[in-house]
Amino acid sequence: MPHDDKLVSSLEEKARNLRRHTIEMMRHAGQGWLGGSFSEAEIVTTLFFHQMRHDPKNPNWPERDRLILSKAHCCEMHYAALGEAGYFSKDHFSSYGKFRGVLQAHSQRSTPGIDYSGGSLGTGLSFAVGNALAAKINSTKDSSDLKPFRYRVYCIVGDGECDEGQIWEAAMAAAHYKLDNLTVILDRNRYQSTGPVSETMEIEPLPEKWRSFGWNVLEIDGHNISQILDALGEASEVSGKPSIIIANTIKGKGVPSLEGRIHFTPITDEIYSETVEALR
Repeated sequence: MPHDDKLVSSLEEKARNLRRHTIEMMRHAGQGWLGGSFSEAEIVTTLFFHQMRHDPKNPNWPERDRLILSKAHCCEMHYAALGEAGYFSKDHFSSYGKFRGVLQAHSQRSTPGIDYSGGSLGTGLSFAVGNALAAKINSTKDSSDLKPFRYRVYCIVGDGECDEGQIWEAAMAAAHYKLDNLTVILDRNRYQSTGPVSETMEIEPLPEKWRSFGWNVLEIDGHNISQILDALGEASEVSGKPSIIIANTIKGKGVPSLEGRIHFTPITDEIYSETVEALR
């Protein structure tokens, strides 16, 4: 489906800007999950600056759409989006990973705009399922003291994270409860903490697996804004089942020498300089 060129260009530039914020954040901390943060940049950008209903001036607005970052170690990109959107001052980027700072090394709900405290992989999808189910239940209530509302829940999971059994328990529950207000985006960058996903624990074929669990499955280039827009739009129209968008991405996208091979890294002067230059 054709999209307005100005919208696509605007989101592409926004993703580039979020990468800039993220490398500055990591530089203050001296280290960070550059690979997985950069691979999800276009996904997070499109959600925050086009798809989701949310209000930076009212972070706890009951009818807001939720973004649950299950791969919560890659929260730097999430923080970059929140700061850019106005949930908190960008001055807080320098607090990333610091004791008592606003932005901890794994996302916490104490940070404005964060709906899920992450850490242990595999748990975020269960949390997202609970949120989506609560929204469906609440939308059917008619009570003078409880205003009915229904929001959408978006959850970003990693492909390495799919090694976790809890992911598949949550997948079964979401299909069982027909959570059509839940969209999962799977950041399929094919690399996890210790090496390629295929060598650590082969999980392919992912599309067939999710279909067998009763999900609507879409597969896209996770760095192509137009494809992300199309997939999110299609998922929002599906009735009676949850949707998963399998986004083929590249670890460390945007920094040529690091692409496809980096997870967590110290931010050396060389890495910082190369990243800044690549993002000009």
